[in-house]
Amino acid sequence: MPILWNPLWSRFVRAAVMAALFACFAAQSAMAQASNQIRIGTGGPAGIYFVAGNAICRMVRIDNPTTTSSQLRCAAPPSSGSIDNLRRLRARELDFAIVQSDWQHHAYKGTSQFSGKPHSKLRSVFSLHIEPFQIVVCESAGIRNWQDLDGKRVNIGNIGSGQRATFEELVRIHGQSLSRFASVSSLGSSKQATALCNDEIDAFAFTVGVPNASIAQATDGCDGRIISLQTPAVGKLIKQAGYYRWTTIPEGTYFTSTETIKTLGVVATLVTHADVSAETVEQVTAAVFKNFKRFKRLRQSE
Repeated sequence: MPILWNPLWSRFVRAAVMAALFACFAAQSAMAQASNQIRIGTGGPAGIYFVAGNAICRMVRIDNPTTTSSQLRCAAPPSSGSIDNLRRLRARELDFAIVQSDWQHHAYKGTSQFSGKPHSKLRSVFSLHIEPFQIVVCESAGIRNWQDLDGKRVNIGNIGSGQRATFEELVRIHGQSLSRFASVSSLGSSKQATALCNDEIDAFAFTVGVPNASIAQATDGCDGRIISLQTPAVGKLIKQAGYYRWTTIPEGTYFTSTETIKTLGVVATLVTHADVSAETVEQVTAAVFKNFKRFKRLRQSE
C-alpha cells in the first residue's frame, strides 16, 4: 500500500529539527560555560587552605570583572585536605588544588599512599607559605615531647587530610604504630580545638600556617601548648626528604608560646593538572600576582 503524505507531518518534522538544534546549541553553551568554570580543592573551613583558595577565587573575580560568557568563574569549596584533593585532581573533579609538599611529591612519584600510581600529569603552579606541623597538647595531660604521647587520646585529623597522612608518617619513622595511643580520633580542623578544650582528647595534630585561629582557640582559650618535634628520627627524615624542612613557631605567637618551638614543616602549594589549559593557569596566576598585596591580606585574615 502506498504511503500518503500528510501535510501535518512537515510541522512535526520542523519541530523535531528545531528541538534537536536547540538541544545541540544548549549543550554547546553548557560546555562553553563549564570550560570557564574552575574548581579549587582546599581544606576544612577552619584551615588556611580554605581561606587561601577563596582568596585566589576573589582575585580571579577582581581580574575578570565582566559578566560575559567568556568570564573565568571560580569556586573553592571545603574539602577533606591534601590527599583528597590530589585524588580528585587526578580524576579531573578539580582543576586546581592546594596541597602539602610532601603529598604532592608522593602523588607525582607514586609512593607512600599513592604507591604504584604516579600522577605524571600533576603540575606545580606556585607556592603559598611554609606550614609547621603542630602537635597541640592539653596542659593537664603532662605531654612535653613526642614520646609522652604514648597512651594518650590523640586526634590525627580527618581521613583524606594531609595532616593525618603526615602524622602516620611520623609514627612510622619512629618505628611505632597507632596502637601506642589510648585512642585515635578523626575530627576535622573545625572540631579538634573544641574537643581539646572539653577534655575529650589530650592532643591533636594540625599542619597549618602561623598564626591560626583554631590553634589560638586551643592555646589562648584553654592553655593548650605546642610541643617540639626535635627527635633524631625527624632530623633524619628531613635530611632524606627534600619536601620537609625544619621550621619554627616563634615565642609569643600565642599566650602559651613561652619559647620558640622547632618542628617539622612543609610548603603549601597550588597544583594543577596538565590537561588544564595554559591560558587558564596563566589567568589564575596573573590574577593573584597582579593583586598580590590584596591576596596576602585576604589569606592572612584567617
